Amino acid sequence: MKNVLLAAVLLGGMLAGCTQTIENQQNGKNMNTLQLTQEWDKVFPLSEKVNHKKVTFETQYGLTLAADLYTPKDAKGKLAAIAVSGPFGATKEQSSGLYAMKMAERGFVALAFDPSYTGESSGEPRRTASPDINTEDFMAAVDFLSKLDDVDANRIGIIGICGWGGIALNAAAADTRIKATVASTMYDMTRVSGNGYFDSEDKEESRYATREALAKQRLTDPKAMAGGVIDPLPTDAPQFVKDYFDYYKTPRGYHSRSGNSNDGWRVIGTQAYANSRFLYYINEIRSAVLVMHGEKAHSRYFGEAAYKYMVEGKAEGYNVTGKPNPNPDNKQLLIIPGATHCDLYDGGYKELKVKGEAKNLIPWDKLAVFFKENLK
Repeated sequence: MKNVLLAAVLLGGMLAGCTQTIENQQNGKNMNTLQLTQEWDKVFPLSEKVNHKKVTFETQYGLTLAADLYTPKDAKGKLAAIAVSGPFGATKEQSSGLYAMKMAERGFVALAFDPSYTGESSGEPRRTASPDINTEDFMAAVDFLSKLDDVDANRIGIIGICGWGGIALNAAAADTRIKATVASTMYDMTRVSGNGYFDSEDKEESRYATREALAKQRLTDPKAMAGGVIDPLPTDAPQFVKDYFDYYKTPRGYHSRSGNSNDGWRVIGTQAYANSRFLYYINEIRSAVLVMHGEKAHSRYFGEAAYKYMVEGKAEGYNVTGKPNPNPDNKQLLIIPGATHCDLYDGGYKELKVKGEAKNLIPWDKLAVFFKENLK
């Protein structure tokens, strides 16, 4: 059980207040209506360069997802569009919303959504995840964007942050409509859930013990929650745990609907991830991909291995060997000097507890150039 709980603790309530019912924007029906907060409650200020509105859309599993749609104020004609989600256990009011807004500032229609069973999106019991449902979340977001009047359906990309970086790669491998993908500070959630960090528990005995504990949990208390970023922070906590705390538990990134900021995931909520491997076809992605990671990120090995396997068809941590990618020239690995894992959530700060100057380590203009070059 340690593998699943460790991932939940380190990666991973509904807000009362001003709400208004929003109808499904995709088909015009009042299908699976949600109570969405209409007041601005993000952890970042709204840019004066963009328009913002709440929208919803439906997945093929019958779940309704809540999202924030950002558009440039000076938009004309049909634009390229980008769907954004992550980190795993976060909400659209945190990092993904910031990424979407920054891309809208640079001329894209951008959609930041809450995954199924999390945030303001539908699904019970809360904070449940699976590789197939979460991959569908991205593809349903592409469905929604494709039908907007101001979007060119042939120019759609996606951004996945942290655990959603791996999900984004899986979506790009599955859906040829996705023309460009950015995986930022990515985790491979299937690898870490099954093997532990740095594959330290990659053995049958460890996985069996986890499976046995989860099987018992399903009968004793299937809705039990565990994880969320540890609070209070132990004085001897590893630096990357301190980094998580500084984002999720301080005004820098805390949000009341975020699992990582509060009580985490259902104990059995990520069970499907531990028994899956979902990046074995990324070596067949023909569209453009940018894997972006921090030089000092504890998670850097996920991004580097995914990039290597995507291009060469073989890499450490992948138990299969595939063919080299048919389109290797449009694949990029970008390592940000000095950046930690959480620095790529919002650019980072020079001191913990949001003291000191902003590091501004996310290369927004480089991301925009990548999408403009590949969403032509």
